[in-house]
Amino acid sequence: MTKSGIIRAGIGGWTFDPWEGTFYPEKLAKKKQLDYASRQLTAIEVNGTYYSSQKPATFAKWASEVPEGFIFSLKASRYCTNRKILAEAGPSIEKFLTQGIAELGSHLGPILWQFMATKKFEPEDFEAFLALLPKTLDGLPLRHVVEPRHASFQSPEFIEMLGRYNVAAVCADHHEYPMFADPTSDFVYARLQKGTDDVSTCYPPDEIDTWARRFETFAQGGTPADLPMIAKDRTAEKQPRDVFAFFITGGKVNAPRGACELQARLKPVRQG
Repeated sequence: MTKSGIIRAGIGGWTFDPWEGTFYPEKLAKKKQLDYASRQLTAIEVNGTYYSSQKPATFAKWASEVPEGFIFSLKASRYCTNRKILAEAGPSIEKFLTQGIAELGSHLGPILWQFMATKKFEPEDFEAFLALLPKTLDGLPLRHVVEPRHASFQSPEFIEMLGRYNVAAVCADHHEYPMFADPTSDFVYARLQKGTDDVSTCYPPDEIDTWARRFETFAQGGTPADLPMIAKDRTAEKQPRDVFAFFITGGKVNAPRGACELQARLKPVRQG
């Protein structure tokens, strides 16, 4: 076991017109964008899988275009999470998982289960949902991360529940949604959403420095002292943790630059 987990930095998707000629070289063909992006960054969060299914051949094609060690995080179908009774999501979860995502092979990263901001924490129903999430798929280990966006989830009971299932919650740096910084799994998943197009690095450099230090602490098994913990009396297991950090939403024009800046600061940690 290494002393530190692997820290990856990335963006949401790889197709965005303002990135052409800024992040991407001038006149780079769209069909070459994933190839290019995957060699500048170490992870991409795919949003399209939230809205519609893909074909197995599509996932296989993505996997063939990226280098070893590159990871795709997939946002799970909205039909799995946008429902009144989560315990009834089993068929939708199975449909999502069996659409062909196993074709990604070793490039398959965490699966993000995102909930509407109006969805409140109902402990029994939410635990029933967690119990539906399989640990493997066609021999591939699965990692699950949930993103609740209602304040009722800011409960020690929720944190303890995630720990029992080895599921992470999104550490969201957002102006409105709650942040879940308590480590509950063997990985941490951060979505940095307070960037701005007015800052060339998406986040100001000093804030990127701060997040880099926090991610180093998480990766080495610790808990950043400057992030709020919900279950204050809970002691998280001290173990190396992989970290996935995405510059999402705010400051999207400069998100690739932000991810590159963060990645440069974390290079020594990524190498162990």
